Amino acid sequence: MGLEGLLLDLPPGQLQALEAAHATPPRAYHHFGHVREVLRHYREVADGPGWRRPCEVALAVLYHDAVYVPGRSDNEERSARLAVSETERWLGAEAPDVARVAELIRLTARHGSHAPGDFDGGDADDTRHFLDCDMAILGAPEAAFDAYDAAIAEEYRGVVPGWIYRRKRRQFLASLLDRERIFLSDFFHLRLEARARANLRRTLSLD
Repeated sequence: MGLEGLLLDLPPGQLQALEAAHATPPRAYHHFGHVREVLRHYREVADGPGWRRPCEVALAVLYHDAVYVPGRSDNEERSARLAVSETERWLGAEAPDVARVAELIRLTARHGSHAPGDFDGGDADDTRHFLDCDMAILGAPEAAFDAYDAAIAEEYRGVVPGWIYRRKRRQFLASLLDRERIFLSDFFHLRLEARARANLRRTLSLD
């Protein structure tokens, strides 16, 4: 299974295990196709502003949804732990900083609550760009955004009553629209912010 443009070489067995993890349980959105889409944005950053620690970010992208059960609050924590254990298992002494990988994954549990100034230090840009890569679907063309929105609803079907899901989903989308900035980095803000806001306004007006 090739992942062109990934700034990290992983053993085939590790990639196969990753793909299997993303298929269990079956998912409408958070499957390995989502990972590939986030990797597309990862490569855009690599070709643009660049990554300070590309290997750590790449692993965070690969593992950030490796454990995903709709409705559970510990998906990110379990994904972070899996990233650490699997990376140490497969890469051993050649493993990058797994603590940094786990830190990035845990931050995805609070999507929509971060602000650009929340991060400092030498790795701050990496953090902002990584989180924006995962949220870039908000600024996708209408058809892609609508497919994403429908897929999230499908994942929660049967998990919570429909009316609860719709209320909470609306609250989340509205909270994003109310923020001064949806995207944390200038790289994503300048390219995707306007379309993300248009998608959110359109979706909320349809409810």
